[in-house]
Amino acid sequence: MKKASVLAMALCLIGIGIAQTNIRIMGYGGQDPAIVQRLLDDVIGDRLAAEGITVSYEPLEGDYNAALFNALSAGTAADIFYLPGETAPAIVATGKVLALDGHIDVSPFIASLMDVYTFDGRVYGVPKDFNTLALVYNTDLFDEAGVEYPDEDDTWADFADKLRGVSALEDGVYGACFPTTYDRFGAFAFASGWQPPGVVEQPDFTDSAMNEAVDWYTGLIREGAAVTPADVGQGWTGGCLATEEVGVAIEGAWIVGFLRNDAPNLRYGATFLPLGPSGERGNFIYSVAYAVNSDSPNRDAALLVLEALTSPEAQQWVLEEGLAIPSRSELADNPFFDQDTPEARANRTVFQGAEQGNVYGFQFGTLGTDFMNPINDALSAIVTDGAEIDQALGQAQRNLQALQERAR
Repeated sequence: MKKASVLAMALCLIGIGIAQTNIRIMGYGGQDPAIVQRLLDDVIGDRLAAEGITVSYEPLEGDYNAALFNALSAGTAADIFYLPGETAPAIVATGKVLALDGHIDVSPFIASLMDVYTFDGRVYGVPKDFNTLALVYNTDLFDEAGVEYPDEDDTWADFADKLRGVSALEDGVYGACFPTTYDRFGAFAFASGWQPPGVVEQPDFTDSAMNEAVDWYTGLIREGAAVTPADVGQGWTGGCLATEEVGVAIEGAWIVGFLRNDAPNLRYGATFLPLGPSGERGNFIYSVAYAVNSDSPNRDAALLVLEALTSPEAQQWVLEEGLAIPSRSELADNPFFDQDTPEARANRTVFQGAEQGNVYGFQFGTLGTDFMNPINDALSAIVTDGAEIDQALGQAQRNLQALQERAR
């Protein structure tokens, strides 16, 4: 449906006396305003217009979380706003997020996603889309090395041997790209059995499961089977893969568009992360939800808009447009995932990753992203400075406790 027809319907409704309610949405800048407008124009505009509802999108440029906290504190926040998984605990703690229990049926959505937005047994957001991590690999490098591709049955030992095989090709070729940051490493910690904030009250960086994961992960870098992005002049693992000198990247579905544009001749496949010592693979849920402002004067209309934005029709459109991985369980059998293309296979792997093993939201309790600093520093110290693992993790735990003390 075109913008003009939405406007015409709105004017018609005014003409016959239906009151108009404008619902404000606060979200990210960048491409999001145009995407939401297209969704309104093409999919849900008629549905909302029939209810006498118009929608205006207000991008919060720059630091979204800081801007949202300021708006919530000042009482100027929109009726609906994006609720990022990583900062959801602190945003919900403001008391400005409406609990959706009894208002929205969340049963159609992937359970592990809903866990990200559930606190004290109450649901505060409906995920609009999500990502998990997958292994995305250069098939030519594995073929040249005579090494089998990574697959879903690989254990850590199997995967490590495959990386060593690729790295043995020649100098300057590496099996995988391993950042020394929690946003990728953490998935391997989960596979070892370590549990993050929100799952346990007090995460312990000195736990034996964490130690085992750090030893395996950093060991592959130290021996040269893996490399950090900075070591090959890159800022992320997708950039590493695009050099065609690295066999495996660890990324979400966002890598698909990047490879299409920046490495169009790269032949690649995708599979799940390897099985860890716990017998399970680990993974992150990276997600953003729609939430309703508990102070909204237009609560009922806002709930109708939220339902429309996350409806089957809306999510089907998002999937077919290649914009994101939708959050409804029913889309697991969508024909989009069955196409015989690298892109479709990668997207299917990311979608299914939400229900594969020890999967936790990319979030950190009320500390927010500061939680990652101690473990990031420890990983860097081990890889770059040769620090002993026990000492580095002990320091990380002390730094975490100091952060927690300052936050109280």
